[in-house]
Amino acid sequence: MARRSRAQAPASPEAEAAQQVPPPVIQVRHLTKSYGHGDATVHALRGPDDPQTGQPLGVSLDIEQGDFVAVMGSSGSGKSTLMNILGCLDIPTKGRYLLDGTDVGHLDETQLSLVRNRKIGFIFQSFNLVPRTTALAQVELPLAYAGVRAAERRKRALAALALVGLSGRADHKPNQLSGGQQQRVAVARALVTAPAMLLADEPTGNLDSRSTEEVLTIIDGLNTTGRTVVLITHEDEVAEHAKRVIRLVDGQIISDVRQGPVVGPPPVLARQLAAQPAAALIGGRP
Repeated sequence: MARRSRAQAPASPEAEAAQQVPPPVIQVRHLTKSYGHGDATVHALRGPDDPQTGQPLGVSLDIEQGDFVAVMGSSGSGKSTLMNILGCLDIPTKGRYLLDGTDVGHLDETQLSLVRNRKIGFIFQSFNLVPRTTALAQVELPLAYAGVRAAERRKRALAALALVGLSGRADHKPNQLSGGQQQRVAVARALVTAPAMLLADEPTGNLDSRSTEEVLTIIDGLNTTGRTVVLITHEDEVAEHAKRVIRLVDGQIISDVRQGPVVGPPPVLARQLAAQPAAALIGGRP
């Protein structure tokens, strides 16, 4: 006698949604960073203290794919230490860090260099452009290190420059560009490898107000297309663009505020888009 197959119950909407959610780009667990020994030990990154032992428990956090996170804090708060660890420029004293599923704590310096090149796009306050080198060649550099062939490098670098509005400046050198244009070259260089995360360290610190808005508008647009952005800043006006704001004091997170949903445009751009229909009605019909 043939057995009748049992119909499989359909998965619940919650279960289907859980299967579709990608894992966090950043998973940090109990990270600490200390310098010195004994009584001279300085805990640059410590997290809360264990109520029983008084020892640092470390910093833990997740950053989802497509999020835009601003990390804020005054000098000595630990934000630069956290940035260096997230950027694989330094290693924690204790704890675990997974970047795009890769446990970077077990990698040697050569492997860390590959992770930095392929998974992280860096944007620095000082631009870090090579003197007497064209914008096109600046953007091609990460691809050259990754072994991408010349024709493909040029194609991808030109596309990245177009994305930041610098198609007509490809053959210009840093001394022929304004500060805002130089930072846009740096943004193009950061995104040309299609990294898992853009890590921006005070990206508007050396810019005037107009160039600041131009660069933040580009970063807003990149995040809207799904790029994960982690931005280090001490300026509230810059942090307003982020979907989530984390504040550090004395090496620990004291607040973690969600300003906008992970999916969709960041807050400032969302408000601008929402205001467009109303603005179009001002003045009435012709």
